[in-house]
Amino acid sequence: MQRIRSRNATFQQWQTLLTNRTKRHRAGQFVVQGVRPISLALQHDWDFEVVLRAIGARPSQWAADVWRQAPGDRVEIPAEMLAELAERDQDQEPELVAVVRMPADDLDRLGGSPALITVFDRPTQPGNLGTLMRSIDAFGGTGLVVTGHAADPYDPRAVRASTGSLFAVPTVRTPSSQDVLDWLAVQRDSGVPLQLLGTDEGGEEDLRRVDLTGPTVLVIGNETRGLSRGWREACDRIVSIPMVGSASSLNAATAGSIVLHEAVQQRRAP
Repeated sequence: MQRIRSRNATFQQWQTLLTNRTKRHRAGQFVVQGVRPISLALQHDWDFEVVLRAIGARPSQWAADVWRQAPGDRVEIPAEMLAELAERDQDQEPELVAVVRMPADDLDRLGGSPALITVFDRPTQPGNLGTLMRSIDAFGGTGLVVTGHAADPYDPRAVRASTGSLFAVPTVRTPSSQDVLDWLAVQRDSGVPLQLLGTDEGGEEDLRRVDLTGPTVLVIGNETRGLSRGWREACDRIVSIPMVGSASSLNAATAGSIVLHEAVQQRRAP
């Protein structure tokens, strides 16, 4: 076990993982805060680099178990420094913070039988991204792809919004839609009948009339601009969610959640 008492270079590197996306991905590491996210990262066998706690801490049973069981190094730091990494006020007294390694961005990590994969194209809000991860986890989704210049799924705000579902949902980043379409073509050539569905308020098919029981890739567009032209042209069908009232559209993560809920209902039906 190591003990750090000052804001040395190592501590400053952990701090940069909170706010600097470039350095976060260059290091291949991100910060995990909170009981549920840390517990799920451990449960799903993620690669822990470091587990941190306060010097002189009197751990709960949960914190003691994680401290004993998690892989990686053990480091104690002053309580105020731990609170900074946890992004909490000192009076909240976080017990643990972890630094975890990112998995490879490999589309072959996606799967499930039948597959229910969600693509979020160019999301801008980490909170929306985390919320959609949570819905994918809750409704039996088998993976998430984040395409284009987008919010970072390893941003602490996204991890918190997911309440740890990031660790249960295979999540892959790709530079463009073409990477996904090339992978989709390979899957279809191998005999997997994946359908590609887009969502849009002007979609020509009512969600309730679309069969979601088979292997499906669902595409959610950017919060402001919606589906890109490339995705529109590539999708087999564009579906719409029935709505009443004056609202003409839904938040992107909300729309994705509704479609995923419809999918799980169909798949559970006798």
